[in-house]
Amino acid sequence: MKKIIVFVLLASMVISCGTPKTVIQSKKVIKGYWSLDQITYSEPGTFDVTLLNDASKDCFIGSKWRFIPNNNTGTYTITDTHCVPTGDRNFIFTIQQTDKDTGLYDFLLKPTDARQRSADDIGFRLQLAQLTETTMRWEQTVSLEGKPFIIYMNFNKINE
Repeated sequence: MKKIIVFVLLASMVISCGTPKTVIQSKKVIKGYWSLDQITYSEPGTFDVTLLNDASKDCFIGSKWRFIPNNNTGTYTITDTHCVPTGDRNFIFTIQQTDKDTGLYDFLLKPTDARQRSADDIGFRLQLAQLTETTMRWEQTVSLEGKPFIIYMNFNKINE
């Protein structure tokens, strides 16, 4: 009888510590190819913003992204010839449980090399503010002159 009680307790702990259903569903939806079509800001004006410590906003517009959720990896491709260098960039990502206060997901993205190793171990915390079968929006809050400044990144699904 004691073994059964211990087994039930252990099984319930494992189940309760598993990945939330909403995160599992989000990984199914995010799988595939996306295009980053629009980047806007919470404040009006022209800003010199470097995204993901990589390139300017203009370089990211039209970039193609691929998400592979079964191993939390992906790539994005900068194709604008005015941006150096162009080509593929690798990353790993995680979608964490929904923030109960805002209703948003925490989304962590870490640039890597082709072997999924990070040169500087720097990652970026974003909020997955919207995710449907065809659209996705990320929000990244940074500081500008001591005030919150939000970068909105809008994606459209290309295909699976």
